[in-house]
Amino acid sequence: MTQKQWHRLWYLTACFLGVMGVVILVTMAFKENMLYFMTPSEVLAHPYSQRQLRLGGLVEKNSVIKEAATLTTRFVITDKITTIPVSYTGIVPDLFREGQGVIVEGKLQEDGCFKADLLLAKHDENYMPPEIAAKIK
Repeated sequence: MTQKQWHRLWYLTACFLGVMGVVILVTMAFKENMLYFMTPSEVLAHPYSQRQLRLGGLVEKNSVIKEAATLTTRFVITDKITTIPVSYTGIVPDLFREGQGVIVEGKLQEDGCFKADLLLAKHDENYMPPEIAAKIK
């Protein structure tokens, strides 16, 4: 092997190791910051009390309790198999109501209640703002 081939081989090896290092760093960063969407059954089967996660399901009928003084909303999320009580402090989205799909982000507390930091209301592709729906009717 000539001197030029050795330099080329060393350069290609260094580039390969550099690219692999970047790939490993990016993978580790994604792994630490990734939040998985889980159903109530999955959360109770694998409790992650200290880990931030996303919980999704339907708001159970007759379970919404709003405390106007503290802006705290308590409700129950179900996947039609298991239920988890949720506590959220803040302004709830306009689409939030009983029987509607929601996703909450937060932590499962030791008492079994889910403390939500973020509340997202889901809607289907046929959603129409109430003002427009009233005009059409």
